[in-house]
Amino acid sequence: MTNTTSHTDIRPFTIDVAQADLDDLMERLARTRLPQPAPADDWDMGTPNAYLREAVEAWRVFDWRAAEARINAVPHFITEVDGQPIHFIHVRSEHPGATPLLLAHTYPGSSVDYLDLIDLLVDPVAHGGRAEDAFDVVIPDAPGYGFSNPVAEPGWTTARVARAYDELMRRLGYAEYGIHGSDNGALVARDLGLAKPEGFLGLHVLQLFSFPSGDPAEFERLEPQDYAGLEHMQWFQSVGGYNTMNASRPQTVAVGLSDSPIALLAYSELFNSFGNGTSLVTLEQIITEVSVNWFANAAAGMSRSYLDNARAAASEPEDAAPKVNDAPTGVAVFKDDFQTIKVFAERDNSNIVHWSRFEQGGHYAALEVPELVAGDIRAFFAGLR
Repeated sequence: MTNTTSHTDIRPFTIDVAQADLDDLMERLARTRLPQPAPADDWDMGTPNAYLREAVEAWRVFDWRAAEARINAVPHFITEVDGQPIHFIHVRSEHPGATPLLLAHTYPGSSVDYLDLIDLLVDPVAHGGRAEDAFDVVIPDAPGYGFSNPVAEPGWTTARVARAYDELMRRLGYAEYGIHGSDNGALVARDLGLAKPEGFLGLHVLQLFSFPSGDPAEFERLEPQDYAGLEHMQWFQSVGGYNTMNASRPQTVAVGLSDSPIALLAYSELFNSFGNGTSLVTLEQIITEVSVNWFANAAAGMSRSYLDNARAAASEPEDAAPKVNDAPTGVAVFKDDFQTIKVFAERDNSNIVHWSRFEQGGHYAALEVPELVAGDIRAFFAGLR
């Protein structure tokens, strides 16, 4: 992998994993020691041995060089923003007047979340769309994720990432741009909406993480489908233990994740929607995602990002006024994802101008149903013209 010495220059970047690192991964996988299985060896208590055995065998024959070539088939770059190396993909459309669009990725993902989305957005005509709906796309790895490593200093909250992304877009010469985000990327997108820098067009997200305030009047306005959304929130809290671990002892858990590839894969169980049977993410896609973060040794940085945000939230005054995003906002809710509840979302985001629901797809919709995500992004930004 290329040198990341301090520069504000934008330099080409190529992912080129040393053969010694690939051999080391294979040796570690061959020596995998699984835990004592749970009595039922299913997803009830966490990632089961049966799945991990299958994953180990698939990873041992996984063609990383083919995946690496596919990732490198688009232009990669690296620069330094606010003292931090930022790796990103940048693909310009051949269609004149293309809208600059930043794509902000998930946890525990990286810029490879969006590989299947790139051509759909950059060349909509080739996919049955209109030239006026074309985008230039910029896809960074957030600090600590993928190849935006190492993390130079603490404090990389989603708000700070949003500021860094704005600087990146200016450095690329864009006077205006929009953003799409999911999961961690949706939080970054909303922080850009709160900052609303000059030329910011709006944000399209798969989730707005708005929760009940305690006001009974909010519940009076809920629709039947919203109660299903509340149940989903409660279920997620019951299985999402990584949130607590990452936000309290990230460096501790990163020891195991950085030393054991199968631990990193098991800890990435969100790709499987914790085994509830709804995820459409393939094992090959999961192995690609986990391989990127393994070779980049990204586990510590990814985990610490949760602690940075938790500490920032804890430092806020208890009587601080809620922050309301008034930038143009679009939301796409997928059937098997976190169910954004409109009553709560409109309280925290005063300019929601686009709202879609899809009956297929989940938390990683860009990996699962990229055509639907691309189509909704086009529809949202077309509506802002």
